[in-house]
Amino acid sequence: MSIWKRKSLPQLLAEASEDEKGLKKTLTAPGLVALGIGAIIGAGLFSITGLAASMNAGPAITISFLVAAFGCVFAGLCYAEFSSMIPVAGSAYTYSFATMGEFVAWIIGWDLVLEYAVGAATVSISWSRYLGKFLSSYGIHLDESYMLSPFEGGIINLPAVLIVMVMSLVLIRGTKESAFVNGIIVLLKVSVVLIFIAVGWQYIRPENYTPYIPENTGTFGEFGFSGIIRAAAIVFFAYIGFDAVSTAAQEAKNPKRDMPIGILLSLAICTVLYVLFAHVMTGVVNYQAFAGKDGIAPVAIAVEAMGPAGADGMITPAYPWLNNAILLAILGGYASVILVMLMGQSRVFFSMSKDGLMPKVFSEVHSKFRTPAKNNFLFMVIVSLFAAFVPARVVGEMTSIGTLFAFILVCIGVLIMRKKMPDAPRAFRTPLVPFVPIAGVLVCLFMMVFLPLDTWIRLIVWMMIGFDLYLFYGMKHSILNKGNFNLDSFKVVAGSGLGMVVALVIVAIIHHRDPNIDDTFLYYFSLIFAAIHALIYAYSYKKSR
Repeated sequence: MSIWKRKSLPQLLAEASEDEKGLKKTLTAPGLVALGIGAIIGAGLFSITGLAASMNAGPAITISFLVAAFGCVFAGLCYAEFSSMIPVAGSAYTYSFATMGEFVAWIIGWDLVLEYAVGAATVSISWSRYLGKFLSSYGIHLDESYMLSPFEGGIINLPAVLIVMVMSLVLIRGTKESAFVNGIIVLLKVSVVLIFIAVGWQYIRPENYTPYIPENTGTFGEFGFSGIIRAAAIVFFAYIGFDAVSTAAQEAKNPKRDMPIGILLSLAICTVLYVLFAHVMTGVVNYQAFAGKDGIAPVAIAVEAMGPAGADGMITPAYPWLNNAILLAILGGYASVILVMLMGQSRVFFSMSKDGLMPKVFSEVHSKFRTPAKNNFLFMVIVSLFAAFVPARVVGEMTSIGTLFAFILVCIGVLIMRKKMPDAPRAFRTPLVPFVPIAGVLVCLFMMVFLPLDTWIRLIVWMMIGFDLYLFYGMKHSILNKGNFNLDSFKVVAGSGLGMVVALVIVAIIHHRDPNIDDTFLYYFSLIFAAIHALIYAYSYKKSR
């Protein structure tokens, strides 16, 4: 009995078979493509683009999107092979279980929980801000104290809670209904994106592209080459759509054919739209206009600049109606992103619960709707609390680092699977192995390195909490190992935890030494958290001897 014990391919396929307790198979290739587009086109296009352009890349944000897509292509090809070969809910968690064993599967599963839950909360907070902007254009002004968290001077973010609750209830009602709602939203926002590109193209001012790559300010990550790569890492979370598609593999009618189509086609469509959209956005107005508090609504700024300039240099918007249409599309787009993130998160927990690594309540299926309704309801509450009381800036980049980490493990998984199970049936084969998966690992790791150190601190803290849960709950209730593990397994988990303690202290000290950052609370929290866990893991390690 070992933490490295893997699930066999026949065992995974047996789990995917539909029975009276299984998830309902309703999704086709077009539905999966729409699901992917629903996750990809959203926060990255309508808010993060402007912030990354103004603070990191300038007009070269288009290059950043291509760099991010470059890493996604490698990871997407690996995802396509796995999802057609192992059509089981759980995405990278399930793939890791088949290739690297239970402990690595736990790590990636816990990482995916962070990626989806925090991502959904962050997008819902941004949705709330756009709702206020949209309503104010019609003379309806909401009380700011009920649209901001206590940390931002408000009381509670009620609109953010509302959208999380609505999308959760749609998910509880059924996957088919969720896909239908998502399909309508995707059609709306893609139409507006295309209109934005078509209308804005005629108002591009070439001088706004000069310099196309602004000179580095002397600070790492602020323009120049490092700025382009940091921007790529920041906007990377917007590409998690095909990861969300893979979490729904067990609900696809023909996963062997439809999963590769859903993953790769949604990635290709959205990359083209991203690059064209960013090119128009930074062409109609100078990238510096996206700095400051209005940077979260860069599209609205760009639309106001789409029109002829008068003798005094003032621009008269040619299509003032387009501004509200864009805001409406953003609200719908954000809603679909939240829908897909909540769905992906619940499916990961569904798989972890079925394996005994999480409480059984997360894998109970509703008798009528055949969805993990209790799972959806519990996370409706959890994500709503985050959305209501936590500011978006605290957790914004956590989704990116979690996504990149997941992609790295999937790429490694393909290499291991090709070596250990070369003759297993594959409806889709990743080309140019080992080049593609190795390139995927290197590109994603390269982007992770360019993320801020405080993002790494939060990731390490989150993973240590996951180690706690696995050590004190998951190992005792593991179905695969029947709750029995050899002593070496406990040593590895406790030893890995001690390694995370050391990493947390080192990263916290390096981050604290930056004179431009005031991180007193984060620094001392990290040291105290590390000290407590050093005692916990040291005790567990000694006990296992």
